[in-house]
Amino acid sequence: MEKAESPRTIAWRRRRASIAKTWHEFASQKPGLIGLVCLAVTVLAALLMPLLSDESGLDVTKATGGPLNPPSAQYWLGTDIDGRSVLLMTLWGTRVSLLVGFSATVLSVLIGTLIGITAAHFGGWVSAVLLRFTDFFLVLPSLVLAIALSAVMPQGIGTIIIAIGVTAWPSTARLVRAQTLTIESRPYIERAKALGGGHLHIVGKHVLPGVMPLVLANTTLVVGNSIIADATLSFLGVGDPNAVSWGAMLETALNNGAVSKGAWWNLLPPGIAIVLVVLFFTLVGRGLETVLNPRLKGQHS
Repeated sequence: MEKAESPRTIAWRRRRASIAKTWHEFASQKPGLIGLVCLAVTVLAALLMPLLSDESGLDVTKATGGPLNPPSAQYWLGTDIDGRSVLLMTLWGTRVSLLVGFSATVLSVLIGTLIGITAAHFGGWVSAVLLRFTDFFLVLPSLVLAIALSAVMPQGIGTIIIAIGVTAWPSTARLVRAQTLTIESRPYIERAKALGGGHLHIVGKHVLPGVMPLVLANTTLVVGNSIIADATLSFLGVGDPNAVSWGAMLETALNNGAVSKGAWWNLLPPGIAIVLVVLFFTLVGRGLETVLNPRLKGQHS
């Protein structure tokens, strides 16, 4: 006589089957799959950069090239005003941009998810206060607020992460609130409450599993916006002065006359890198949204 499977084993098998089905549906979205592959290559290259190249080439005192040399066999993308390799700076800038993008997004999504679930679950005056708080941040230009925070806090990558993270959460909060209200209107939530389920049980057991797929899809889009915000802040001179990032490269090129001197190789590589990475995240985000959002899923089925 075969031993009956435990409820935990059954739940794990169902979860594994659900993940496999979601992956199969995502893999059928060719743009999303291409974006995921390109993004994986970019992240892997950023992680392996210390093994693939020498960081000392970023030091101005150790630069071996001439100022604003055009692309050549030695320097494929030319040099900047300090004689450093633009290709090396662009590749190392990937690490800073991805670090800020991912970290700021995690902070933003945590804040937005917490506020969105709390506002929808408790309702009443709690919801009213949190919604007014969210509206306040929605009305304020997030870039201006991030610049203000970066200007009054010590310069550094941590400051940029905080400045972007605490200004980019309102859209996540509204998305999570709407999804939470939809979930909590279903009959099984009423049954759980009638059986004595507390707030932690309702939120942890029913709301979070239903909200997380959309949060995941939204997260990939927020990362792209965070990378653009990081580049913008660095370009405006409020980023980390000691870090080599794409925005800092653009700022240096502008301040040192690369534009007026026609040194296009100082502008195009970091600009194209920003566009490509944001495009990769957007493709992945749209693919996940198509698979995980019930409304969009119904339109594409």
